Amino acid sequence: MRRASTALPAPPAAWSAPWRALVRAWMLYHLGDPRYRFLYDAPPPDEWVSVDCETTGLNPHKDEIIAIGAVRIQGQRVLTSQRLNLLVRPARVISAEAVKVHGLRERDVAGGLPIDEAMHRLLHFIGPRPLVGYYLEFDVALINRALFPMLGVRLPQPCIEISALYHDWKQRQLPPYQHGATIDLRLATLMADLQLPTRQAHDAVNDATMAALAFLKLRALLAAP
Repeated sequence: MRRASTALPAPPAAWSAPWRALVRAWMLYHLGDPRYRFLYDAPPPDEWVSVDCETTGLNPHKDEIIAIGAVRIQGQRVLTSQRLNLLVRPARVISAEAVKVHGLRERDVAGGLPIDEAMHRLLHFIGPRPLVGYYLEFDVALINRALFPMLGVRLPQPCIEISALYHDWKQRQLPPYQHGATIDLRLATLMADLQLPTRQAHDAVNDATMAALAFLKLRALLAAP
């Protein structure tokens, strides 16, 4: 038996522009710093930003960002010359488990930026562009935790999850009786299956770049008949 959806229905097409204008006005009203109004502008066509963060641990409610990598995407190109690479000085101790993953120690980030300055640079780099990433929900949760005390709002940009695109593409290739089968969503598996070049993982800029490449490849594959 098919379960009824609990999602709100999309507004009729005739309402879409007024609805977007109303949402934008409501968000701007709650924006704590008018210098960031540009976040709510219309994004440049066919542009995105791929984002990745390294952190003190794996708890999005407690841990903190220690590195941010971001790269812009324009059309069918990953603009590696337009990238952001920031170290952030945390108030929290970096866990031993996290150091084993990304290799960043407390002395490596001791000279990093304060989190407010890092967020300022990140927001100006992103602008109103939609975000792309691999398990992006975790990164956005940590970014929003840092942003909310500054601005009183969270990131307004749409988020595009690479692992979800890959899952959809793999499901399309399966016969109907195999739909719902478990799919390996590890980044290394994904990149190899898409025949894309890899970089050393768990480096924020490298991970952002790999996610950007995967996004472009999957976007083309999903658009194909």
